[in-house]
Amino acid sequence: MATFNEKELEIVGQYSMPGIYGAPDSIVPKHNYPITPKENMLRMLRGEMPLWVPNQTIDNNAVQPEVMLDAKARNHGGTDWFGIQWEYEPLTKAAMVKPGTRALSDLCNWREEIQFPDLSAIDWQKDYEENYKGRIAEDRLTYFVIVNGFFERLADLTSFEDAFCYLLEEPEELTAFYDKLAEWHIELIKIAKKYYHADMILFHDDMGTQINTFFSPATYRELFLPQYKKITKAAHDEGMFIASHSCGCIKTLIPLMIEAGFDAWEGQDSANDKAAIMREYGKDLAQLALYIIPADMSTEDAVADIHKRVDELAMTGRWACRLRDENPNREVNLADELYRYSRIKYMELAEKNG
Repeated sequence: MATFNEKELEIVGQYSMPGIYGAPDSIVPKHNYPITPKENMLRMLRGEMPLWVPNQTIDNNAVQPEVMLDAKARNHGGTDWFGIQWEYEPLTKAAMVKPGTRALSDLCNWREEIQFPDLSAIDWQKDYEENYKGRIAEDRLTYFVIVNGFFERLADLTSFEDAFCYLLEEPEELTAFYDKLAEWHIELIKIAKKYYHADMILFHDDMGTQINTFFSPATYRELFLPQYKKITKAAHDEGMFIASHSCGCIKTLIPLMIEAGFDAWEGQDSANDKAAIMREYGKDLAQLALYIIPADMSTEDAVADIHKRVDELAMTGRWACRLRDENPNREVNLADELYRYSRIKYMELAEKNG
């Protein structure tokens, strides 16, 4: 492994970043890295040792086309693909199902009441040409965001209370609905590859509270595992990786996520012992993280926290993050510090291992 040189952090250009989750577009720097950010991220996903911790904020292209009504409604409010009404809350910068609305009267009525959107009716090529062409840099990994997975969709269409009841009382009917939903998502996954040249799918489906999962591993195995095997196979057949975004305390589901075929998990730091999960499952499941540095954290503490996370989570080579410093006037560039520290630590590790 080549010795780290500060010239690697020289800015040699810039990337134009389309916004996701309703965030505005942004400009991020392009550095004089020894290999492309894409190759480095692929090494992490393949289970090979990267040269530095991938900072997805800079190193990845994130794609969430708002021609998808799900994305538009979740980011700004409005009606999603399945007729669900969403209400945007400026304080949290997120949308939730509008109180008092319900798109499906009962699960058993899904065939009559649910109209699956015709994805072929959308001019995906036009959207790509107008909003993404020339902005999806070939030297960065591209991931395509799909929100509202299987459990979330059921809860959004009905209610959380009824969704839990259906898991227990209507497994056959739920499986029939999920079979159809899986087919529809597979079509969307193929679109992500064909039109947006995605390298990875980020598939959302939150499955837990702050202290535990919404349901047992046995329920996941019976109702969700067969569907996720279809989804991950579809992504892999298209030559893509696939990551599960799932918030909540879900450690008991991690082995099943691995069995389902997910390559990575984007989970909630505050609800899980990420270091313990990495030690136990990191070989088979990479971790992605939204890593926010609060504006009021001192620079000294912020740098120390970056070092701690690299030491505790990243030395397996299976951790990447979306680093965001909420202090725009900080005297130290924390993205540079993440690169520098992890680059040196990985170099030392390679030298130690011969």
